[in-house]
Order: sequence, then C-alpha cells, then structure tokens
Amino acid sequence: MYIRTLTSADAESYRELRLQSLRRNPEAFLSSYESEAKISIVTTRIRLEPTDNNFTLGALDAEEKLVGIVTFFRESRPKIRHKAHVYSVYIDPNARRQGVGRLLMLELIARAKATEGLEILNLTLTSPNLPAKRLYESLGFVCYGTEPKAMKLGEKYLDEELMSLELMSLE
Repeated sequence: MYIRTLTSADAESYRELRLQSLRRNPEAFLSSYESEAKISIVTTRIRLEPTDNNFTLGALDAEEKLVGIVTFFRESRPKIRHKAHVYSVYIDPNARRQGVGRLLMLELIARAKATEGLEILNLTLTSPNLPAKRLYESLGFVCYGTEPKAMKLGEKYLDEELMSLELMSLE
C-alpha cells in the first residue's frame, strides 16, 4: 500500500471509486451519485490536477488499484487562507480495517503542516459515522460543533459534526 498525489491520468479510476462511494454510502457525502455521474471525465481530469492549494491523495494497493481517496482544499481569500478543508474521504470496503484511512490522513496532515501559513485543517462528518470520527479523534481532530439537520437524505435528516485540527499544536 502506498499513497501518492492523483493527477488527471488517474481520472478514470478516481471517478469509479468516487461514484462507488456515493452509491454505497450516500449518507456520508453532500454530493449525490446522480449529480456526480453527470460530471464529464474531462471535468474530473481538470479537478484532479494538483495545485498549491488543492490536491487529492490516493491509496494504491500492491496491484496499483486505487482503494482510498482524500481531497485537500485550502482557502484562497486572505482572511481565511490560514484554513484548509478535508473532503471526500473514502476507502473501498475491501480495503477497510487495514489502516488505509490513517495512512491517507497522516500524509495529508504532513503535507498540510509543510504548507506555509496554514494553521487549521477542518472537516465535517455525519454524526452516525463513528469509525471515521474515531479515526479523526485519534489524529488530534476535535469536535467544535454540530450542525443539526445538515443533510436531508430522503425523509431522514442527518446532523454533521464539525471537526478541526490545529496544525501549530502538532509541532
């Protein structure tokens, strides 16, 4: 298992795993399978091109199959440029409970810490997602609030927990 930055060349495998995530775990993401399925592969390629402020990491198994993803997005406006967000964390069910999520997050945190002027990493997760919450807490993220009824899935509402990691405290 190894972690690397994904590029436009990974668009097809990324798209396949992203759509799987939305199909299998719709409660974990604000986007839907239906809306993401309409996004062209060209747009996916463009979105995957890394920049100083945005990148997606992929976890690849021994056969070079993409089994996990996480996206980093840094704010660009001057007053909030000290913050970045973690999005779209997903591990293929066949690769879960093998430390893939931890490896992805550790790499993302290391890159975030090395980013000049970046102080805070934020993420959100739906309240029922206890395995993810335990992972994030073990990495130092703390819950700073809950947004009630943040997501409506059919007729069911889900709360979202807001979590933050102070990068300065990790030094």
